[in-house]
Amino acid sequence: MRLGLNFGYFATGVAHDRSLLEEADRLGFHSVWTAEAYGADAVTPLAWMAAHTSQIRVGSGIMQMPARTPAMTAMTAATLDQMSGGRMLLGLGVSGPQVVEGWHGVPYGKPLQRTREYVAIVRAILAREAPVTFDGTEYQLPYTGPRATGLGKPLKLISEPLRADIPIYLAAIGPKNVALAAEIADGWLPIFFSPEHFADVYDAVLEGGFARSTEPGKADRFDVAPSAFTMVTDDVASARMIVKPTLALYIGGMGARGTNFYHDLAARYGFEAAADEIQDHYLAGDKQAAILAVPDALVDEVSLIGSEAQIAERLDAWRESAATTLLLNTMDRATVRTLAQLVL
Repeated sequence: MRLGLNFGYFATGVAHDRSLLEEADRLGFHSVWTAEAYGADAVTPLAWMAAHTSQIRVGSGIMQMPARTPAMTAMTAATLDQMSGGRMLLGLGVSGPQVVEGWHGVPYGKPLQRTREYVAIVRAILAREAPVTFDGTEYQLPYTGPRATGLGKPLKLISEPLRADIPIYLAAIGPKNVALAAEIADGWLPIFFSPEHFADVYDAVLEGGFARSTEPGKADRFDVAPSAFTMVTDDVASARMIVKPTLALYIGGMGARGTNFYHDLAARYGFEAAADEIQDHYLAGDKQAAILAVPDALVDEVSLIGSEAQIAERLDAWRESAATTLLLNTMDRATVRTLAQLVL
């Protein structure tokens, strides 16, 4: 199992003190990731991270598909890959209806179909075998829909990419989205990953996706890269309280009642009653009650918190799961060093 470092939504502190980033690079971490929602974008920090490292891969976890055309994403990935010497990992996700329609001002549409078409176009552009045409439900190249001029023409990426096969990862939670990742992507970026529940929640789903893939031996090369809040500490109770606000936000507030992927995931893990309570409190405006309703057991399942000995024991479950790259969500240098000793 490899290690990565997930900065999440780009922390401004990293820009002022890049020593943690540089240490992860020196220690042999596989990758470093950053995300975007409706604050800092993911691309600019990746360029900065690549400029201050020499070997660690830089990954978008994730770039929002509704925010960019497939062509823009392919151009950006090819540019970052060229600038970093072949270290780009392209993580993509559809985000949620609130952000897609409320922030980007585009229809949420059909996320599964959008993802399938988007990845196909990105791959075709990077392959640079011919001018790209595409006639899909969500995307058309050239565009021929309403208000089209009729002047659009198929184009090919001007310069040869450093790599035509830049790894593509999909962030997915629901069974159909996870199966799609196994079918068409090179890796999967799960959030709130429970190694104990992997087999019963995702095993068959991934196998179904691999079975539909056109690539022989896909399962052996597929990278499952979950993020986990990680902290080496003897004060487990305080560390849990760092995680609970995030779980409460996602389970309670990232989606409407009946349309919240994170609530549904917690329910599939066996925490349905707690997920309902968290959502009730959050949607009623009582965020503190929502935080307090997050069970300790749920935090422990999706995090790595405790003493060095406790984490060493807990890592066995992660190794036995399908996780191939464990992304540490931490800014604590001692924790990074300890995990490097335990895993690398």
